[in-house]
Amino acid sequence: MKTVKVNVVTPDGPVYDAEVEMVSVKAQSGELGILPGHIPMVAPLKTGAVRLKKGSSTELVAVSGGFIEVRPDNVTILAQAAEAAEDIDLERAQASKERAESRLNDKAEQIDAHRAELALRRAINRIDVRNNRI
Repeated sequence: MKTVKVNVVTPDGPVYDAEVEMVSVKAQSGELGILPGHIPMVAPLKTGAVRLKKGSSTELVAVSGGFIEVRPDNVTILAQAAEAAEDIDLERAQASKERAESRLNDKAEQIDAHRAELALRRAINRIDVRNNRI
C-alpha cells in the first residue's frame, strides 16, 4: 500500500517522523483525512488528536494548535505543542485538568477565562489521547 511521510514538529523539536498510510487531523474547517497523493494545501489546526494509520494499527499524537502542510508525498504538522500518546504523563495531564477546572469554577479569583478554557481543552485532549478515547 502507498504511504506518505509524516513529520510532527514543535518549537522544541521533532515529535513524530514515519511513513503512514493515512493521516487524520482536526482542522479549523473540520476533520481532514490525508492519503498519499493528496493535493497540496495548508490549514490551521484545532487542539485535538492526530491519527496516523499504519497497517492494522493507529498511532495517536496530541497537538495543541498549529498548521498542517500537505504535499502529495509529505505531510508536515507544525504544532505549538505535541506529544505522542505513549509520552504523555497521565498524572500531569490530570493535574492540569483539575487546575484549569478550579480556575474556571473560582469566581472570586481574577482569571482569564478564555486562557483557562484553552488549558482545560489541552488537558482533556492529552488525557483522551493517552487513554485512546479518540
